[in-house]
Amino acid sequence: MTENEVSNGLLRRRIIPVVVIEELETARPLAEALEQGGLPVAEVTFRTEVAADAVRLLVHEKRLLVGAGTVVRPEQVDLAVEAGAQFIVMPGLSPSVVERCRELDVLVIPGVATATEVISALDHGLDLLKLFPAQVAGGVALLRSLHGPFPGVRWIPTGGVSASNAASYLALPSVAAVGGSWMVAPELIAARDFPTVTRLAREAVHLGAGEEP
Repeated sequence: MTENEVSNGLLRRRIIPVVVIEELETARPLAEALEQGGLPVAEVTFRTEVAADAVRLLVHEKRLLVGAGTVVRPEQVDLAVEAGAQFIVMPGLSPSVVERCRELDVLVIPGVATATEVISALDHGLDLLKLFPAQVAGGVALLRSLHGPFPGVRWIPTGGVSASNAASYLALPSVAAVGGSWMVAPELIAARDFPTVTRLAREAVHLGAGEEP
C-alpha cells in the first residue's frame, strides 16, 4: 500500500484504537473484536515486550491496518516495519525517526503540542500531525487557535480523548481522526472482555460518523 492508501484507510472511520498488548495471546481475539465492531485498525504501542510480535500477528493473520505507536528511536522503526507495521506514530518529533521512516517509505505521524513543533513538522514535509497529549496540551481550544496560522494541518488528537469528548474534537474541520484507548482499555483486554470491546468499537464507529450509537 502507498502512504496515501494507508492514510486514507487509517482515517476512514475517524477513530484509531490505541492498543497496549501485554500478552500475545490476547492479540488475536482483540483483532476479531475490533473487526466485528467495524473498526479493523490498531495503533499498537511499542511499550511492551510483545509489541512487535503482536503487530506481526495482527497484520499477517488478521489483515488489520496496523501501525506502531510510541516510537521514539530509528531502530524501533526497523522492528515495526519488519513486523509489517503500515504506519508509525511518535509521541514527539524525532528527525532521526522521520528520516528512517522516509528511507523505508512508511507513513509517519509525529506528535506535537506547540506552534514551534508544528513548524518543525512542516519543515519536514509533514502535515498529518498528532496533538499529544491532547487534553493536557489544551484540547479543542488549542486546535482552534492553531488552525488560523496552520490551516493546512490535519490533526489526530490523542491523549485524554474518550467517548465523552471525542465528538467535540471530531466536530473541528481540522481534525482528521482521534486516537483513543477507551474501546480497547487495558482492563478489558486483561479480563478478556472482548464482547465489550466489540460493542465499544461499534459505538466508536457511529461516533466517528457523527451518528448516534
